[in-house]
Amino acid sequence: MNIVDQFQEIPTTCISDALDGMTNLDASIKPLREEYRVAGRAFTVNMQVGDNLVVLKAIREAKPGDVIVIDAKGDTSRAIAGDFILGMAQTLGIKGIIADGVIRDILGAKELNYPVFCKGTSIAASNKTGKGGINVPISCGGVTISPGDIVVGDADGVIVVPREKEVEILKKSQEKLEKDINRAKKVSNNKEEIITYLDNMLS
Repeated sequence: MNIVDQFQEIPTTCISDALDGMTNLDASIKPLREEYRVAGRAFTVNMQVGDNLVVLKAIREAKPGDVIVIDAKGDTSRAIAGDFILGMAQTLGIKGIIADGVIRDILGAKELNYPVFCKGTSIAASNKTGKGGINVPISCGGVTISPGDIVVGDADGVIVVPREKEVEILKKSQEKLEKDINRAKKVSNNKEEIITYLDNMLS
């Protein structure tokens, strides 16, 4: 199993703990559906406010398995895409879309059953004048993201794993997940264990 697939199996909370909470995207960036989960290499997009032609370029250039991550400057006035564009990305094998911005056609987007993480919805479409760039370092949700970094999203939010730390963070995340599972088993419905745990934490 490759490293991206391994991250796919780990909750963002465990990855965040392994990274000391330093690379969590802003909490306003959430999945359209709570059950959505995505992990993949970031294909980055620097989008100028209200100009989404560069998003189409990213969909054309990204490889199957990539996750398109869009710095839309947090704008909520114009959508970075609607269900038609999202559907094209899905058909081309792009694993998901993460945007510091909004989408539109929310009902159609949800019907795609395609992992989209964003700040919400807007009625207005973007223009297409061609500004912006792809595969460049960006700031999305307050976090610096470089092309090829691993991004992981689930119901709790989105986190970035810098490429140079991915092996180390994977190991720490797996260890944290195992610790959480064992702790939950130990204290589950066991009042004495719960009291002991709380006393240890508070001492």
